[in-house]
Amino acid sequence: MNVFFDNCTSPIFASTLHGFIHHDGHSAIHIRDVSGLPNGRHSKDVEWIDFLRRSNDEWMFVSGDGRVLKNPAERAALRSAGLHGFILAPAYQKTPLNQVASILVWRWPEMLQITRLLAPPSMHEVPINKGTRLRALPM
Repeated sequence: MNVFFDNCTSPIFASTLHGFIHHDGHSAIHIRDVSGLPNGRHSKDVEWIDFLRRSNDEWMFVSGDGRVLKNPAERAALRSAGLHGFILAPAYQKTPLNQVASILVWRWPEMLQITRLLAPPSMHEVPINKGTRLRALPM
């Protein structure tokens, strides 16, 4: 499984998660480090969604911006791309980077399990509290 982090997340999250999951054959990458995107780091959401859709690899994405579900073009692109998405709850914006990175590592098994149990596309909100389950979001 490959994990894509968009511009609404810190590159620290991708590198931290990658360090934790790469020994199991998974990888995490931030949009700034993806080669082949039409406009590099400045690619619009529909561009990176299409890039992941065309890839032969299995992808999930993590975003800090829940508005991706409100834009009709982005929402349609997500549905057609067949991706599993994870949106960080708004509370993450006020949380120190080291704590967010640790929560992502802590949540990794749950996120991976969702991708194995549910057929894509799916979207879930990642709550800030470790005791709270991931919440399914409407696609």
